[in-house]
Amino acid sequence: MPVIHTHVSVSTTQAQREALKAAYGKAITTVPGKTESWLMCPFEDNMPIYFGGTDEKPAAYVEVNVMGAPESIDRTVWEAMTKQIMAALHDELGVPEDRTYIRYTATGDWGWNGGNF
Repeated sequence: MPVIHTHVSVSTTQAQREALKAAYGKAITTVPGKTESWLMCPFEDNMPIYFGGTDEKPAAYVEVNVMGAPESIDRTVWEAMTKQIMAALHDELGVPEDRTYIRYTATGDWGWNGGNF
């Protein structure tokens, strides 16, 4: 039950979203037991994002949510994902790494298909 939710200040094309989705599909396998087959990737573009008091350059805020206990995921997993996600955002959308935040959350509480896991 991973979700990678991307908020960016720039416009995106279908091709760019597909490329990011593919990059995220590879990145999620860094988390033990996670695969692209359950990955959800919502994208929100053209969002006003102020970073450091200005919105003059592209910026991004990404939320990565996975099912599991927070202590069960080693910090090195998130560090590897950060590199992959930031590289994809820079390569596809020109978002500088120093204007990107990524928030990681792991929880055992997930609803799906009318119930909870």
